[in-house]
Amino acid sequence: MPDEPSASASAEYAIGRLQHALERALVADDVAVRRRAAARVDAWRNVLEGMASGRLAVGSRTPVADTPAWVTLEVAHGGFATGRYLAEVPVDPEELARVPADAPGETDRERVNLWYLGDEGLAELGEALRTRRYRVDVPEESALLVVAWLLENRHHAAALDLVAELRPLLHRLRFTPTFSPSSMPSGAVVRLQSVGEVGDMLRRATVRPQIAAQLETLRVWNPLYDRLVALWCDTVDGDLPELAGPDLAGPELAGPELAGPEPGGPVPGASVVGGWPCRVWPDDWVQRRRQWLDDYAAAADVHRASQRHAKSNFARLHAALDLCPVDSSALTGRDVGWIRRALANTVSAHGAPGSEPRAALRTTQRAVAARPAYATLAHILGARLDRFPRDGGLPSLDPIAGEVDGHEAPAAAGEAIPPHLLAKAARAVEAPIGELVDRGVISSGEVLARVLPQITSQLLAANIEDPSLAAAYAQTYAAFRRRRSLLLLNLKHQVRFDELPWVEAVAPYRDRRERSARAAAQSLRETTVVALSAFPHAILPNPLVRELGALAAQADLKLPLVEEVAADIFMGTFTVKWRSASCIASRVLFGTTYARYYDLPHAWPAVEEPKGWRKRWGKPTADDFAEACRLRAQEAQSAEKPGYVAQNGTVLEQAQILTSHKLAALVDALDQTDWLRAAAPELAGRAFAWAVQRQTQPAPTWISALQGIKNTAYAWRQAIFFLSFCTPVAQQDVVAELEDRAGVLGPRFAPAVVGLRQVLAGECFDAKGRTSGGRRLLGWSARPHWCMPDPVGP
Repeated sequence: MPDEPSASASAEYAIGRLQHALERALVADDVAVRRRAAARVDAWRNVLEGMASGRLAVGSRTPVADTPAWVTLEVAHGGFATGRYLAEVPVDPEELARVPADAPGETDRERVNLWYLGDEGLAELGEALRTRRYRVDVPEESALLVVAWLLENRHHAAALDLVAELRPLLHRLRFTPTFSPSSMPSGAVVRLQSVGEVGDMLRRATVRPQIAAQLETLRVWNPLYDRLVALWCDTVDGDLPELAGPDLAGPELAGPELAGPEPGGPVPGASVVGGWPCRVWPDDWVQRRRQWLDDYAAAADVHRASQRHAKSNFARLHAALDLCPVDSSALTGRDVGWIRRALANTVSAHGAPGSEPRAALRTTQRAVAARPAYATLAHILGARLDRFPRDGGLPSLDPIAGEVDGHEAPAAAGEAIPPHLLAKAARAVEAPIGELVDRGVISSGEVLARVLPQITSQLLAANIEDPSLAAAYAQTYAAFRRRRSLLLLNLKHQVRFDELPWVEAVAPYRDRRERSARAAAQSLRETTVVALSAFPHAILPNPLVRELGALAAQADLKLPLVEEVAADIFMGTFTVKWRSASCIASRVLFGTTYARYYDLPHAWPAVEEPKGWRKRWGKPTADDFAEACRLRAQEAQSAEKPGYVAQNGTVLEQAQILTSHKLAALVDALDQTDWLRAAAPELAGRAFAWAVQRQTQPAPTWISALQGIKNTAYAWRQAIFFLSFCTPVAQQDVVAELEDRAGVLGPRFAPAVVGLRQVLAGECFDAKGRTSGGRRLLGWSARPHWCMPDPVGP
């Protein structure tokens, strides 16, 4: 077995994340980005301090000392607990106002929690349950609601037992909800975010610094520049200076007249023709000069005049104007030459002041500058969302999609809300999952996993007869699914919903209802179809697998839904569900392209349960399955001892292959074979297309190149699974299209396509994963990968 993950490796990871957060906090242009990065810096410091002190145990289900597993923790990237409790929040004044000054308790939080366990508090909780005027953001916030329900329904012993379990943390954690209306979707529809969350996001929109500088140039500095040019042109004796020569593309033609680094020097190959400035002084010139300088100073006090390049035409003409209170006596001949050059540059580029070309340019620029900025329209859209309840959703985009009214923003009247802003607002639209996928709101399996609890919670709560308890149960489940997963070792599993003491306390009052079980099975089928149809190239992510597992349990379906295991925390063995999933895959895929391409075993030998299983860390393990994965992984391993992460990765990939990463189990148990046969050609083609497109993307580092190969191989495996349900004719069509697409990748990727084509023709890969001219495409390799692209970075 390879070296196991160590505490030092975990610390190295945490230090790397801290350094990354520090860099973002220091160099990011966006204030909001810096603020979020600073919060991550604090979180990673807490992680490292906790690890150093022994207060945090990385890899444990209870990583924070003296803390039950059910407590909701703040979890940083990678599953590292920071030590902070999410339900440990300051008492707000409204909460404290309810509590008498002499109420018992050592802390304000304890006084509030104990007050809610008194007659008045329990009455308020009971009223909230009946009216559903509450919101549960963290699972702990429903605990005293359950206590109140138990007492109202005369389950006194259960209520006392629950309070006893909560008592050690009453002084720290908020166990009461927020008392405000809650608007959860019905279960038939879902939303990605609430109206309030989307509105807040839109109101945070700002104009990017580069755009703000460009608008400032158009609105402020260009008009001043034209007046400045006109002042100096009025001093020219004869024709205005212009550039003459083969190359007239002076500095002004190459960039903005003000903000860009215009050298203002001679243009190669060009000379200046025309009159000279500082020869004629109109009577009103001194007055106009004074007015221009005053206007410039006023503008510079407000705007970023310091960003002008010192050698730009604007800067040279301005500096010369400062030296000419009444005439040019303070200027040298060289200074006058630079004035003439600057005038020639701008006249040649855009025409003389007042000329038709210059007027047309400025008219166009004023029109551009007058258009409302993205941030302005975002703020208008955010204000429109204020018409709807903050914690609710939108029935559609129609009520907020109209043109801007003059009352909303006079300067933007008549402007249409651009599609990309409406797409952001669509995150609050309540609609069936399929519709949100079509809109692009649900853009990945991870996003699908975020919205699915809104359906699952209602299905699970349907087993509770009392509607007030069912509503609390549904809100608690939705809040629980927002918990972030911990990094776990030794085959430990994440905290389950029914481990929450207040959920366990109401378990006796949940009945298995046939109708809700059927509804869960139907939801499981529909979600599986949506996930595979929308994202055929992607393996089902762990959060989605957990949600599918909850639906399967509600539907009384025993499915071995295996999750993706990180290579750096793999413990060298597998639980028995992996073997069960592999048995299903071998049976369902027997004789198919998938079975031939990946050389699946025809069947697994029967093993008596539970005597046939060896236990590690208290759990039965499938040692024969783990050994098969190790033997099969030799195809991708090296004679030299590789790092443990790469070696683990090759083993884990074989486990995914042998189980089809749960695809066979889902299709078989949900009876989706007919649907898959009809959809398979399209799904296979899209997955192959994604794999090819992924390999066309440049890889600036070797790490990104390896990640690209891994994701490509995963999409390739998904495609071959779908290909296995195609007719022979459809298979040939799909692979022919693949060959056309893959041509852009050249000889580097050709062995993968040739290998697939030869397997379809009846050939088999040898022990090294080769055919006569092709190779089996795997994502992990303990040696340099044969499909590695050439680096494009420095």
